[in-house]
Amino acid sequence: MPHLVILYTPNIEAETDMSALCRTLADTMLAQRDEAGKPVFPIGGTRVLAYPAAHYAVADGKADYAFVYLNIRMAAGRSEAVKKKAGDELLAGVRAHFEPIFDKRRIGITLQIDESPGQVYDGKHSNLHPLFNK
Repeated sequence: MPHLVILYTPNIEAETDMSALCRTLADTMLAQRDEAGKPVFPIGGTRVLAYPAAHYAVADGKADYAFVYLNIRMAAGRSEAVKKKAGDELLAGVRAHFEPIFDKRRIGITLQIDESPGQVYDGKHSNLHPLFNK
């Protein structure tokens, strides 16, 4: 972890590059440092995934409204200040990405951070972490 999942209305795909947004947000996550200057998120565990919603309804449906929902799930253990800074910087990246189309269309953007303090089960199997834990 962390995993950032983006769910969006596909009516924005022709106007923006969602792959570029994913890379920008992954880079933003990897740039985060805690109070001691250590990385907040492990390189091998950082994932950003974007999915267009096959079916959706936004607002009253009387226009071609768009929506982007971003949800970050992370394990417990980071300070409130670190979580806020990460959220603020990620939201700034999202805003910058959508700025070219924000004035041209109606779009709602929500970013949420969820922490999983008491996971019932957290199974992992990966050969990515050893690449970066040298």
